Amino acid sequence: MKETLFTKGDKASAEYFVGEVWIKVVVSPTDLFDCVVNDVVFAPGARTNWHTHPGGQILICTDGLGYYQEKGKSIQLLNKGDVVKILPGLEHWHGATPNGEFTHIAINPSTTKGGVNWMEKVTDEEYNK
Repeated sequence: MKETLFTKGDKASAEYFVGEVWIKVVVSPTDLFDCVVNDVVFAPGARTNWHTHPGGQILICTDGLGYYQEKGKSIQLLNKGDVVKILPGLEHWHGATPNGEFTHIAINPSTTKGGVNWMEKVTDEEYNK
């Protein structure tokens, strides 16, 4: 059995994700910090919708291979150990490649500026580019 940093969290809402995704809250705004930290596991092919964060976001890739894309740019391949710093208000999505699970820690700083602004789903055409 593969050792993981955290156990899988709760199943994420299909309203904001394509495919199966599990989210484990590690730090919540109620912990008196102005941030949210989640451990996120994506099944093969799963991904977020397009979205932005008023306070920006940091992704720390902890397992598997993933994808990250900013609106208008090419998809980037993410490997274990990669860190992605996403500027406030930047439209983007992230998730697993088609061939395996992908896990990252998502840090959403400055949550007093707001949470996630969810947008449309990432289409299969966009995902498969």
